[in-house]
Formats: sequence, C-alpha cells, structure tokens
Amino acid sequence: MPCFSCYKLVVTILLPVALIYSSNAQLTSTFYSNTCPNVSSIVSSVIQQALQSDPRIGASLTRLHFHDCFVNGCDGSVLLDQGGSITLSEKSAVPNNNSARGFDVVDRIKASIENSCPGVVSCADILALAAEASVSLTGGPSWNVLLGRRDGLVANQSGANTAIPTPFDSLANITAKFAAVGLNTNDVVALSGAHTFGRAQCRFFSNRLFNFSGTGRPDPTLNTTYLATLQQNCPQNGSGTTLNNLDPSSPNAFDNNYFANLLTNRGLLQSDQELFSTNGSSTISIVNNFAGNQTAFFVAFAQSMINMGNISPLTGTQGEIRSDCKKVNGS
Repeated sequence: MPCFSCYKLVVTILLPVALIYSSNAQLTSTFYSNTCPNVSSIVSSVIQQALQSDPRIGASLTRLHFHDCFVNGCDGSVLLDQGGSITLSEKSAVPNNNSARGFDVVDRIKASIENSCPGVVSCADILALAAEASVSLTGGPSWNVLLGRRDGLVANQSGANTAIPTPFDSLANITAKFAAVGLNTNDVVALSGAHTFGRAQCRFFSNRLFNFSGTGRPDPTLNTTYLATLQQNCPQNGSGTTLNNLDPSSPNAFDNNYFANLLTNRGLLQSDQELFSTNGSSTISIVNNFAGNQTAFFVAFAQSMINMGNISPLTGTQGEIRSDCKKVNGS
C-alpha cells in the first residue's frame, strides 16, 4: 500500500519574469538570505509548537494572510490594534470581529525573529511565511514565498467591511471581489480550498439550515444527512459561536477532501457550495478537477497563494518594518 505521507509535494512555480515582477520587482524568495537566513525555519518552529495545543491555528494564520491582502494589499494592516494613529482597527471589522485569530502566535513569531534579526523582517512577510508553513505542516504543499513586503502605516476598517469575501456572498460577488484585486476564477476555487482545514461558527451558515433566503426551508443544495447534523450542532436560537469543522472528513489536514465534499453537497458555507452548485458556472469543472486530483489542487493553490501575496505590496522605502506587529512604530 503506498504511503502518501511519506513524500512531500514541493511546488516549484516557473513563471515568465514579467508576470511575477511586473508590479513588485523587489519581491523575491531570497530577500532575507543575507539579513535573516533562518527566517523560514523560525516561523515554522513557532507554528509547529502552536499546532500541538491548537490544531486549528494553521487555518487561522492562513486566513489572516488572506484578510490582510484583500485590504490595502499585503501590508500587515490586519494586525494593527486601535490606538495612536489607528482610530479604527481592521480587527473590529465585521469579517474579523470575534472571528479572526492567531494574533498571539504572530506576536510570538515576531519576537523570535527579532531575537535573531532585529528590525529586518516585516509583519506582512511574517503573515505570508506563516500561511505557507501552516499549509505545509498540515499536509499541504510547500512553495517558495516571495518576500520583501513592508508594513503599512494605516488600517482600513471600511475596506475590510467591503472588500473581504463573506460566507453570504454570491459566487458572482466573490468573483468580483477577487477580480478587484487582480485574481481570477481559478484563484477563487483554489483559495477556497483553504477551507479544507479550520472551523466556522454557526452564525456564518445558520441561514442555510432552517429558513434559506426567506423560503421557510433549508438550502436545497445541502445534503440532507449533513443538514441534520448541522441542525443538531446549530439549533434555532442556539449559540451562534459554536464551532463546526469546515471539512468534516479530515478537519485538521490540508488535502483535497474539501472539493470531494462539494460533489456530495457537503460544503459548510454557502460560498463553498456555490462553487459546485451554481448552474453553468465555470467553477464546476475546476472543482471536479481538484476533487479527483490532489496534486493539481496543490499546484494551483500554491500558485494562487503567490498571486494573492503579490497584491499591492509596499516595497523599497514605502511603509516601515514594525518592531511590534500590533502598532506602527513610535505610537
């Protein structure tokens, strides 16, 4: 019997130079080779330790990178607390409030890096490295993270409220939000595959369970057996914060089971299931491909994470290198 855990897929992305560097010529996988050569291993070590006591932390850290990049680009703005020049924090925006987590682990990573290479590595780059390590350590692909981002000086709460895709968005709205930051339909499907690990609170999908879109009935695209389980976990008038596995088949592993679940109407969030259940959508063939070919998903996911990490980074002398990820320097 083959041992699928005995090898590791390392995705090497070969792209035309113009495609990678057209808008961010200073991002490179070797950015810290001389100034902080052990940065990747430091990040991985802290996350590996965190996973021992919190198996969902990998998904939480990956989500932080996603929520960072969709607002003002990948600039670490999602990490900023309210205070000083930051009057409205992105942490308090609807998609993040009482939902985004892992900030303590980011702080531990930053402290460990500062011990080895003070004043060198940005918090924005820490989020990019933490996402890759989180995926790799839970069974997913590895890829060379492009680095050299600098940290933003502002937060954009209103942007977080409007730009970040939500579980209640239609597929058309989600696709439009991706397109607004330069990402395409393949990126939509591949990055949605990050829901192969992690949890979601009842409040993010309870609208599907009892009275979907005012019909008085559950969402018809929900598998009836799965529906019964979810109704038990999330009863009407129950706690909206009860946690549920995004992927009930392998909740803590990064694999392609998320897509197999969609084929049997076991997508937890409305935005998940719509990838497969929206009639005539170009996403359906991509879901089918990823469900049947984990390597294809892993390669696409790694490329889409690189694409997302390239959204409007601050480079050169823009922004700063924060000494504390929670606040701008001097505040």
